[in-house]
Amino acid sequence: MKFYSLNKKAPDVDFQYAAVHGQAPDKGLYFPERIPQLSSDFVKNIARKSKVEIGVEVMQPYVSESISKDVLEKIVAETVDFDFPLVKIDESISSLELFHGPTMAFKDVGARFMSRCLGYFNKDNATKTTVLVATSGDTGGAVANGFLGVEGVEVVILYPKGKVSPIQELQLTTCGQNIKALEIDGVFDDCQAIVKQAFVDADLNAKMVLTSANSINVARWLPQQLYYFFAYQQWMQENEEAPVVCVPSGNFGNICAGILANASGLPIKHFLAATNVNDEIPKYFQTGNYAPQKAVATISNAMDVGDPSNFVRILEIFQNNFPALKGMVSSVSVSDSDTRATIKEVYDRTNYILDPHGAVAYKALADLQKNNKDKGFILETAHPVKFPDVVEEVIGMEIPVPEKAQYLLGKKKEAVELPADFNTVKAWLLENA
Repeated sequence: MKFYSLNKKAPDVDFQYAAVHGQAPDKGLYFPERIPQLSSDFVKNIARKSKVEIGVEVMQPYVSESISKDVLEKIVAETVDFDFPLVKIDESISSLELFHGPTMAFKDVGARFMSRCLGYFNKDNATKTTVLVATSGDTGGAVANGFLGVEGVEVVILYPKGKVSPIQELQLTTCGQNIKALEIDGVFDDCQAIVKQAFVDADLNAKMVLTSANSINVARWLPQQLYYFFAYQQWMQENEEAPVVCVPSGNFGNICAGILANASGLPIKHFLAATNVNDEIPKYFQTGNYAPQKAVATISNAMDVGDPSNFVRILEIFQNNFPALKGMVSSVSVSDSDTRATIKEVYDRTNYILDPHGAVAYKALADLQKNNKDKGFILETAHPVKFPDVVEEVIGMEIPVPEKAQYLLGKKKEAVELPADFNTVKAWLLENA
């Protein structure tokens, strides 16, 4: 399997090159030369397969030139070594809980898979790789945890000052060792723009091997397909019809992975991309015109993205056929006030606690179901304890900190404050990374 740049001005590469370098030299995102097609027997018999068997079957076509099957099995086993329960909220909507990993966020899957791939690729390499990553919340913690202590890899995380939750900030600023955090005085889009510029800067690339752990990296993006298969495995135990899947969407890597899984043969009836007031994609679906804008801060902060990188991959899956895209995917925006109201209504009615991102998805799917009877599930992408200021105020009770996160309490953050300026960040990287 080769990967090509979506800007079509760079050589095709194998999985190892794409994972190590992150972005193509022409600034394009890498995309697989073909979408693997799963056998009908695999989908039909998925209930009898283990998570590792599913993971190897799905991922092997993408990585086979770079990673042997026995090594892939070990990587997958370590990546998915926790639960992915599909929990029924009510008769129409279930929740795929993706917060049972070490940092209580869906990004644990991609970060763990990528970290183990880079560790394998670097095992005999004297030159270290520097992972440069921008985060709007959960990516930073997942990457920090996934790469902590990995030999030959240094990690630098850029996050927007004052725009991540307290636990999210502790997860990405208290690791030490090979993990460094830069607190940028700006928004996520500023952090992401600095990271993208770094990848094509001659001075930086002359000194270090740079890669990204954002979902622009195929090693972070592609394994996110796996939990859609785990969800389907559980869904079909109680349902005959394929589900409608609603994904809270910021940089659109998560829903893009689900759409890729569907294109490979996973039965999904429809995808709904739920955004907060950063509604560039819902507007695109209405008008056919894409107009990125500066991100606005919301209570669902991990989705505060004004120019989502991965949407271009979704367009590629549908070969830029707008009618075909609209036939399979739709997108709506949900306000902060509706998000709060949804958290309260669902908790009062069902005792289920949604985080702000899951609440955006629930509201979007519930509204869609007013016009049809299609059942579906949302992706609950982070534990509600990460957003205490919002959730606890709305439901009127304190959320206990899970045991896996209690070690963070009392820790002191270690971060370098820098302006949202590429040259300043570049100077720091040249001196410190």
